[in-house]
Order: sequence, then C-alpha cells, then structure tokens
Amino acid sequence: MRTNDSLPFVKIHGAGNDFVLFDNRTLQLSDKQIASITPRLSNRKFGVGSDGVIALNYDDEKQADLVMTYKNPDGSDAGMCGNGARCFASYAVTLGAPHEFSFRVHDKIYQATVNEKSVTIDFPLTTTVKQVTIEDKEYLNIYTNTEHIVGVRPKAELKNESELISTGRQLRQHEKFSPKGTNVNFIAGTDRSQLSLQTYERGVENLTLACGTGAIASALAWHHLQESGTGEFRYQINVKGGTLFVHFTFSSVNNSYSSIKLEGPTAFVFEGRYFF
Repeated sequence: MRTNDSLPFVKIHGAGNDFVLFDNRTLQLSDKQIASITPRLSNRKFGVGSDGVIALNYDDEKQADLVMTYKNPDGSDAGMCGNGARCFASYAVTLGAPHEFSFRVHDKIYQATVNEKSVTIDFPLTTTVKQVTIEDKEYLNIYTNTEHIVGVRPKAELKNESELISTGRQLRQHEKFSPKGTNVNFIAGTDRSQLSLQTYERGVENLTLACGTGAIASALAWHHLQESGTGEFRYQINVKGGTLFVHFTFSSVNNSYSSIKLEGPTAFVFEGRYFF
C-alpha cells in the first residue's frame, strides 16, 4: 500500500477483547499485506489499538459464506480467535450477512448466530484434556482450534497481574510447546459451572480482558477437574471485560468434548479511516 492510502475500518470489542475489522472484499489485500499492516493498526499509541486485526472476505473456495482472516497484533497467524469470530459475525451482519451464516477460518467451517444481545459461534471441534507437567507444576493442555494450557490458582492470585504476566510469558515460550508456543490461562473456580479467568495471549504477549478460545479451554478444564461426567453443560466464564458462556457436550465413552459453542456480547466502538 502507498503511504497516502487509507483503510476504512470499524473497531468492535467482545467482553473487552478488541479488534480492528475491515471489509476486504473490494480491497482484496493479500494475506502478506494484512500481516504487514496489522502491527501498525494494533499499536495503541501510533495506530488504532487492538488485540488483533480481522479481514472479511468472500470464500472463493465456496465452502462457507465468508472467510475470516485473523492476525495477532504482531502480524502472526493464529489458529482461531473466539471473541474475534464473534466480533466478525456482528460486523458481517451490518454488511448484509444473515443472522445465521457460515464462515471459514483456514480449513475449518464455523457457524455464527447473531442475536440482539449476544453472538454465538459453533466450533467444528472435538477435543480432549491432557495433563502436562512443567517444572513440577501440573497444567492441562487443551486444543481449541488453537493452543492453550490451563492452570488453577486461588482467586486472589488472579489479581496479581505482574506475576501472571511473568509466569505466562515463561510458559508461553516453554520448549514443550515449541515451535508455536501456547496461550496460558489462569483460572479460579466459583462453583461447579462458573469460574474466573485471566489469559496471557500469545501474539498479544500480555494479559487480555477476555479470550474466547481460552474461555473454552478453561471451561473444559474445570469440568475435567471436577470429574463432572457425561452430559450437556453450560459454563459461565467471568473475565475482566465481562462474561462469556461456553456450551459443550462430554462423553465419558471416548473421554472427549464436542458440540462446543462460545456465547457472549459484542459492542461497536467506532469506525474510521487509517492513513498509511
């Protein structure tokens, strides 16, 4: 892009997880171009400021209605961003998409349902919970179409953000998760179906106010730790930016989680043009 070009965008947040989104159907920026501009757009001092950048595209492969291209603030790729997907769905509806539609992220097809008060994303995902030991401490390793580990803390410790950042940074880069690294979640249970969460996000390299795929990983981890057994569940996840809900089914026959949905609010913040 030339230095005098500008990019029309909107900013939307999902429980405090904020994103810059733009309609790429006519702009047709390449993946490489999107990755290149993302650090500038995400910069909170010299750009718009965000936890990631999302481009909306047609699906040329005709597998879904739309394609979501998501980049971390540093321009790197991510497997999936749950709150980003919810914001993407809200944005798509304002551009004419129906309130229920499909979209593709890489090779996976998701379903979005946009209501007046919430947006729900159905994940094409069946996953399991695995234990991993790092420096004599136990964590749960859970793939939610992107990499996550979960550790349990006393609720008071979730307020010690400097320690969570330090620990999160070390775990995120640990050799056990090489080369991609992992997102790191710290949870404290409130009751059998409710918990508090702080997430250190890979690519953001900091705590965020919410993390959708982290909320999913944390809900499954809490279910696993309580040995709650087979059934359909709905867990409330309290994050600094608000409240998210995770729906899932667990089968003790194959010890797996499926029918996973992420639900929560979104809010439009502003729209504008970014000048290069």
